[in-house]
Amino acid sequence: MDAQLKHGLLEVCVLTALFKEDSYGYRIIKDTSPYIKISESTLYPILRRLESGNYLSVYSVEHNGRLRKYYKITDSGKAKIEEFLDGWDEVMNIHNYIITETRGKKNE
Repeated sequence: MDAQLKHGLLEVCVLTALFKEDSYGYRIIKDTSPYIKISESTLYPILRRLESGNYLSVYSVEHNGRLRKYYKITDSGKAKIEEFLDGWDEVMNIHNYIITETRGKKNE
């Protein structure tokens, strides 16, 4: 898969993992693992980029005597998910064109 495309998908997956409730790094990896592979070395730079873009905010909570960083999606983060979903029809049209032209069938 193209690295830029995968990068964009990872960002939306991370935001989606935070859509219903705040979470922390390890749990985000666990929640997204059935759908996409993401390592800690990939996740934390994504979280920093999303924070600097105001798509999520960060706060700390004490857990077992240590501070744990929690991530919370912002309204801008929710809007980014909506933007992704709105553009998905175009992506599927492109996908169908490629399938039709290269394999001679339409994926519905």
